[in-house]
Amino acid sequence: MNFKFLTACLPALGVFLLLPSSASACATCYGANVDTNMTEGMNFGIFTLLGVVGTVLATFGTFLFFIFRRSAALAAAAEKSQAQISKI
Repeated sequence: MNFKFLTACLPALGVFLLLPSSASACATCYGANVDTNMTEGMNFGIFTLLGVVGTVLATFGTFLFFIFRRSAALAAAAEKSQAQISKI
């Protein structure tokens, strides 16, 4: 890691470690009534964002798997053609 990045983040880390009350949950989540519209909206927002992030990660993983399989197929085809050329 970059030394400048660490020295910039170290004071913020110290503040969070020394003042844990500043890192607590928002007023809606911390002690909210579960029957209010605000809590239901917050939960819907959280699940929506989890769905979006999960979809993006799954798509990225599928793309990497596709690239890996295609690379293996191209390597096998190159090896096969190299073997055919060496027979000639």
